[in-house]
This record gives sequence, structure tokens and C-alpha cells, in this order.
Amino acid sequence: MMKKLFALLLSLAMVLSLAACSSGTADTDAAATAPTEAPASEPVADADPTEAPAEAPTDEAKEFKVAMICDSSISDGGWGMSCYNAMVDAAAEYGWTTEVSDMIAQSAYYETIVTYCDLGYDLIYAPGNQYTDAVLQAAEEYPEVAFALLNGGTSTPEQAVNGNVTSLLPDAQQVGWIAGALAGLMTETGTIAFIGGMELDTTVGKYNGYAEAAAYVGEQAGKTVTTLDVVYSGDFSASDKGIEFAKAMIDQGADVFFGDASAVDSGARQAIDEANAASGSVSIYDIAQPSDLLGQNECIICSQVTDNASLVGLCMEAVENGTFGGEVIYGTLQNGVLSAGAISDLVPAEIQEQYLAYLDQMIEGTFMQ
Repeated sequence: MMKKLFALLLSLAMVLSLAACSSGTADTDAAATAPTEAPASEPVADADPTEAPAEAPTDEAKEFKVAMICDSSISDGGWGMSCYNAMVDAAAEYGWTTEVSDMIAQSAYYETIVTYCDLGYDLIYAPGNQYTDAVLQAAEEYPEVAFALLNGGTSTPEQAVNGNVTSLLPDAQQVGWIAGALAGLMTETGTIAFIGGMELDTTVGKYNGYAEAAAYVGEQAGKTVTTLDVVYSGDFSASDKGIEFAKAMIDQGADVFFGDASAVDSGARQAIDEANAASGSVSIYDIAQPSDLLGQNECIICSQVTDNASLVGLCMEAVENGTFGGEVIYGTLQNGVLSAGAISDLVPAEIQEQYLAYLDQMIEGTFMQ
């Protein structure tokens, strides 16, 4: 902080010094080159009233810049990749410049954010509730910068003293419902699984929605569906943890998986594919999120899709209009931010029909009523 203050004082002193020198030079030059008055006998020509006035020079349009920080890889085939693509897609629509720093350790969240603030970025995009403390600290020190926190808490914007933080909040319960309804329909063992990265409020909400939707749908189909206790990797990049968790849960009878753990989910899918290959058939399934990943792994039967690009785009629009901050922007099935992706042929036609009917109930607000 002392270094930044010293640099600021030094810069101010330089500007004042240059201004003083510039002022003296300009006065001297003006006196030396001042035009003489026209003789009284020579009339001054009036301006042509039909001639258009010269246009004043305009400043070039501002180039807006957004930077994303991420503790997982943007090539993880899951959360990190989806959130990065959302930023890129939104930036392409609004004409913004993008930058990203991924695979960041928790201890480096704040420093990475501050680096982008010092470089003059207009919007910092942090895709996860785990960045909240770092975002609030930086937002207090950089009131001119906007901060968008995906999966941010409902109370987070009001904690920002400068009003420059917005939470982007897909409905966690509905996210869980979208996956849970299909899991409840597809399970043969009656046991399903969920893997989490960290015990965040949003992750807990997804797990609860997943478990309750699966239990309800199973009951309607005349079967009991149980969700194993959630397990947390503590690290969104630990794909080896996903392999370990999936193998253990398969041993406990789980035959449908859902997760909120980025690269950890990718590891789980690897283990599921290997188990299916060993058995000679695809009988253990995974439901991906937050983008449509059907075809990425053989075990994926559908995806819960979140249109994060639309949420990020709303932030960009607010920054441009000078109206950013202090609000929660929700994403739901009703406003189209949440949806289900393409469904695999591994899902029988009659189950696809039942699943789509449940999705309609969710949109109408009658699901589990």
C-alpha cells in the first residue's frame, strides 16, 4: 500500500511539473505568434451560412476489457471450460476484450484480481462462490472496477461498500432438479451419487435438489431412490479424486452420477467409462453440467445447461451503461438461463418422454406439488 501511495504522489508531482512547464511555453509562443489586427479599410469576410460547421474531433470508442480468474483449468471439459466459454461468447456479442488466468491457488485469488485491476480491466469475472472474500476485498480498493461473482451469495452485493459487485445466481435447487429427475428415472439399482468440489451453499443446494427430485420421480415410478452422501474433493482440479470417489461409489451400487466439481467430475467420468468397459455394457451413467457435454464421454446421458453467457452479457451491458452493481441476477428455468441439454439414445424413448414432461412441470411451477 505504501508503494502504491508513493507511486501515486510521484506521478502527481511529475504531472504538475510538466503542466507548469507546458503553461509557460504556451504563453510565450502565443505572444510571439499572435496575429496582427486587420486594417480598418479591409472588411472581414462573413462566414458562408450555407457551409456546414466543422465537426469537433471525437474520442475513439472505449475498448472494454473483462478478465476471468479460475482455480480449475479452462480445458477441464466441465465447469472451468464452460465458464470461460461463457465469457468469450458474451465478449464476442458486446465487442469486449478478454483475458483469463486459470489453475490459480486459493492463496493467489486476491493478487491475481488486483493485477487485472491495475491493468485497467473494467470487469472482473469470478466463476464461483469461493472467490467471495477476495472479490469483496479488491472491490473495496478499486471502486471503479466492476466485479461479477457467478454463484455469489444473495447478500454479497450489499456487502460491497462501493456497490460494485453483482452476484450471478443460477437457481441451485432447479439445477439439482434437472439432473435428479433423469437420475431417478434411469437408476436400476435405486442408488445414485453426487460429487462436490467444495462445501459451498450453491453446491449443497444442487445436491439437495438432485436428491429430492430423484426420490420423488422414483416414487412416482414405484421405486425407492436413495442418494449417497455427498463427498467433497476440496480441490476442483483433482481429477484423481474423481476417479477415487467414483470407484468407491460404484462399489456401493451407484449407477447414476451428477457433480459440481469441474475436473473432479471429469475424473469420475473416466472411472465410470472404465467400469462400463469392464462390464461390456454402458449401465452406469453420468449427467454433466453446466454446458451440453453429450458425446464427450460414453457414460454421459444428458447435461444440465446453464446459459452463463447471458448472465455475463447482462453485466457487460450494465458496465457500458454505468448501471452496474449492487444486485443479484437470477438464472432459472423460467427465464431460459437453465435447461436440459441433448438426451442420449441410451435413454429409452418412454423415459425421455417422462423426463420432458417433468421439465415442463418445473417450468410451470407444479413439480413435486
